[in-house]
Amino acid sequence: MTQENRIRKIIIVGGGTAGWMAAAMLVKTAGRSIEITLVESDNIGTIGVGEATIPPIQLFNDHLGLDEDDFLRETKGTFKLGIEFNDWGRQGDRYMHAFGRIGRDLGAIPFHHYWLRSLQEGRKSSLWDYSFNHKAAYANRFDRVTEIKDTPLDGLTYAFHFDATLYARYLRKFSEKLGVNRIEGKVVDVALRSEDGFIDHLTLENGTEISGDFFLDCSGFRGLLIEDALKTGYEDWSHWLPCDRAIAVPCESTKPLQPYTRSTALTAGWQWRIPLQHRTGNGHVYCSQHISDDEAAAMLLGNLDGVPLADPKFLRFNAGRRKKFWNKNCIVLGLASGFMEPLESTSIHLFQAGITRLIKIFPDKKCSQADIDEYNRQAIYEFEGIRDFIILHYHLAGRTDTAFWRDCGHMDIPETLKQKIALFRSNGRIFWDTMELFAESSWLQVMVGQGVMPEGYHALAHQVDRDQVMEYLANIRQIQDKALSALPLQDDFIAGHCRVTAGQ
Repeated sequence: MTQENRIRKIIIVGGGTAGWMAAAMLVKTAGRSIEITLVESDNIGTIGVGEATIPPIQLFNDHLGLDEDDFLRETKGTFKLGIEFNDWGRQGDRYMHAFGRIGRDLGAIPFHHYWLRSLQEGRKSSLWDYSFNHKAAYANRFDRVTEIKDTPLDGLTYAFHFDATLYARYLRKFSEKLGVNRIEGKVVDVALRSEDGFIDHLTLENGTEISGDFFLDCSGFRGLLIEDALKTGYEDWSHWLPCDRAIAVPCESTKPLQPYTRSTALTAGWQWRIPLQHRTGNGHVYCSQHISDDEAAAMLLGNLDGVPLADPKFLRFNAGRRKKFWNKNCIVLGLASGFMEPLESTSIHLFQAGITRLIKIFPDKKCSQADIDEYNRQAIYEFEGIRDFIILHYHLAGRTDTAFWRDCGHMDIPETLKQKIALFRSNGRIFWDTMELFAESSWLQVMVGQGVMPEGYHALAHQVDRDQVMEYLANIRQIQDKALSALPLQDDFIAGHCRVTAGQ
């Protein structure tokens, strides 16, 4: 790469969580050689999506060098050990998609095959009897323990609940301190170069022109650059993910603070509950073909466990993705890239993954087509893997009490998902590609939690003597139960490390 082809100026259009995450990572990684400018307007509101996260957010924050306790105080955050699913199998059912591994593999055979063998041999136990995260979550306990002392067993794997608006504000302060230039203004025009169709410059409402070498579109659903200017196109997934509306409303916080997100299936969608230090986030994701906005709002408000702190906020969306995530000299991040409902808390992760992918495949001004194709291949693969995982919840719900759930049970699902379900139904096999976000334990918990039990298990699980298997299972439970009693309550841990200070 010659000096004249080096990217020297990156323009980010849109702030919010996606825009300021991008700004923070870029200035931390490349800020000494590249000028980074973020354009946003205070007159354009942000959705504030993504109050619940998954464990990879720790890697992002660690790379930035953020102090975890300070970050949690500033965002009024709490810890998250998993997601509880209520009424997703049959009404009255409950299970948890807990972070971290279940049990511990024995040799080359995944742990759950020994558990399946024990069931068929008459031992009664739950899969979650061997999840340390699950036990700590329901005991409302938390500590930063990576492993159970003096054992080979994992400690707690965790993520966070936090106020996404405050997180964006926190990252803005971080980014501007390191040299990101923020420009207040509304983009009204995007000029393309005639010779190659690349973006040349933006024009703001006040007439200011802003040129750059590379552009990030974080402009929300509209997709100001990726769609309005570059006409990239959108792939609609509403035939698989029919929910197209959401209502969000905060309510007063309740004690104790539970270290998990809750998802409760309703008549035509589901409700989330996310506990923060200062309030509880609540929302109802639903299908407008099966329930009206007024009915959905009444259902949400009737299910709150605290006094509402604001009027309900309504959101319309169309599940799917852009046909390209990198087009010309523009990469799209955030809601401009597509939308998948927050059932598994993947929104912020997808922002993070796109930024990380850009760092790994960082271009010059020419934007090699080979780089563009590889970026898009990886992004599409990840999006479609998450799509399949979310469809799994709906398709396996097993509910027949409403037309919505009957339709979900009978929908024609993607072939990639059909194969995963068929493999698991036969002999409990789960094959995980390292590029997939959700690992074996995630697929295992959702399928078992929603009633799919394999007909058999790995044939080599019989290589170990029956009594040894039973002793192995019993030891895991005993070690975890003993370690659980030593963990502090999450309320006490927060009070000692990261409680929001008075007046915040």
